[in-house]
Amino acid sequence: MLVEAQHEPSLRAGQGPGAGLEGWHFTQIAAGGFGDPLNAYAHTMAWFQGQLYVGTTRANLCLLKARMPIPVHCWPVKCPQDVYDLDLRAQIWRYHPEAKRWQQVHCAPRIVGRSGELVPREIGFRGMAVFQGEREQAPALYVATWAPSRGRGPLILRSTDGEEFVPVSEPGLGDPTVSVFRALVPFNGRLYVAPTGRAGGKANTPDNPVVLESSEPAKGLWRLAAVPGFGDPNNLTVFEMAVFHDHLYAGTLNPKEGYQIWKTRAQGTPPYRWTKVLSHGAYRGPCNEAVVSMCVFNDALYVGSGIQNGGYDRVHQVGPAAPELIRLYPDDSWELIVGEERQTPHGFKYPLSGFGPGFDSIFNGYFWRMAVHEGCLYLGTFNWAILLPYLQPLQPGSRGERLVRLMGIDALVQFEGGFDLFRSTDGVHWAPVSTNGLGNPYNFGARTLVSTPYGLFLGTANPFGPEVAVRTPIGWLYAQNPKGGAEVWLGSAQGQGSDAEHHV
Repeated sequence: MLVEAQHEPSLRAGQGPGAGLEGWHFTQIAAGGFGDPLNAYAHTMAWFQGQLYVGTTRANLCLLKARMPIPVHCWPVKCPQDVYDLDLRAQIWRYHPEAKRWQQVHCAPRIVGRSGELVPREIGFRGMAVFQGEREQAPALYVATWAPSRGRGPLILRSTDGEEFVPVSEPGLGDPTVSVFRALVPFNGRLYVAPTGRAGGKANTPDNPVVLESSEPAKGLWRLAAVPGFGDPNNLTVFEMAVFHDHLYAGTLNPKEGYQIWKTRAQGTPPYRWTKVLSHGAYRGPCNEAVVSMCVFNDALYVGSGIQNGGYDRVHQVGPAAPELIRLYPDDSWELIVGEERQTPHGFKYPLSGFGPGFDSIFNGYFWRMAVHEGCLYLGTFNWAILLPYLQPLQPGSRGERLVRLMGIDALVQFEGGFDLFRSTDGVHWAPVSTNGLGNPYNFGARTLVSTPYGLFLGTANPFGPEVAVRTPIGWLYAQNPKGGAEVWLGSAQGQGSDAEHHV
C-alpha cells in the first residue's frame, strides 16, 4: 500500500498558543433572530462599505414540514397548518462595528403570487457578493434571493448604499421553474450565479442546473456560461463556486455517483469550455453527494462535502454519512484532509489530518462554510444531534443507534449538540474552536463566516423558535425557546463572551 511520505497525520491536539481564535474570543452580537426567532438562518453575509450585512431566511423548519415531512415523534417547532400564516418576509440587517448597532435595512415586500393572493416576494436571502460592473462607478452589493413556491420566482437585488435594494433581474432570470439562487461569485469582470432549487419544495435541485454570467447585472443582462449539468444528467445542481488560480471552479450535487468539480478560464464565446477536475465524490461515491463549501487557503482550494437535507437524502436514498474535506492544487492533484482512507485512480488516499468523516462525528451532516482570517482557515459544520429527541428510532445496528443505546439521547444532545467550528494554520493540523454551537445546542449550523478588519463574523442557523417541542410526563408540549433564532458572533483577539452593548 503506497502512501505519500511527505505528509504526516495530524496530532489533533491543536496548533500551539496564539494560533488563531479560541471559543472565548467570540462575542455574541445578535441573538434570537435579531429579536424575531422566525429569522431562523443568518443565511448569507457580506462586508460592504465598512459594515456587515446579513440576510435571513425565515421559519426553515416550518417550511421543511410543509414540503418534506420526516418521521418524527413530534415536529421540533410549532407550525401553523398553512405555513403562509406566518410572516415569511425575509430581512436584511446591517451592523455598524464602531457604534455596535444593528439596523434592519430591508424587508421583503408582499406581492401578488401565482394564484392571485398576497405572498412574500422572498422568504430568504441565500447569497451576497460585492461586485463592480464594467460601466458602474463603484462596487455594489448584490443579493441572490429565495422565492416561495407561491411567489413569482427569485431575483437578483442590487444596492449601492446598503439601504435601498432594487431588483435588477426578471424572476428566475427567465426560468419560471427556478425558486432560489445560492452561489453568487465575481470573476474577471463578470458576476456568476447558479439556480439551486425549483418550486414545489426542491430547494437544492433545479430543473436546469446551469451557470449564468453577467458583465452588467445592473441591467439584468445574463447569458449561459455552462451547458446544463456540464453535460451529465446526474449533476442535478451546480451547488457551489469559487475563484482559484485564474479559474472559476464549480462543484455539483450528484446523488448517483457523487459530486463533480469543474473549472474554466471563462475565455472566448460562452458557454465556455470547462474541464472536469474531479468526479465520483472524490471516489467516495454518493456519500460525497454535493460540494457544499469551497475556500482558497495557502495556494490550494479546500472543498467541503455534504449530503443534502442534513446528511441524509431520503429522496435519493443517500446516506446518512458525514462529510469530507479535500484540497485541490492548480495542477488538479488533490489530497484527502478529513475523511475515509481509500484507493482511488490517483493512488491511495488517507486523511492527512488523522480525522475521519465529519471530524469523527457522525452528527456533522456537512462542512457548511469556510473562511480565512489572519492566517487561519476556519471551517464550520452543520450538526443534527439536536434533532435526536424528535426523530423516530434510528436504523437498528447503525452507529447512531448504538450511541443512543450506549449514552442515551439526552446525554448525546448535551455532548454533541451544536455546530462544530475548527481552525487550522496549515490545512492539515486542526483544532476545535467550539463543538457545541458556541454554547447553544440549538445553533445546529455555522452558516456564514466573513473575515473583516474587526474580526471574524459568524452567523448561525437556528430554526428552533419561537416555540420548541419539549417532552414532558404527559407527552409533548410546545414551549417558548429563549435560545431559538439565528445568532451572529464576532471573533477577535479582544472578544470575551456575550456583550450586552450590541444593540438591535
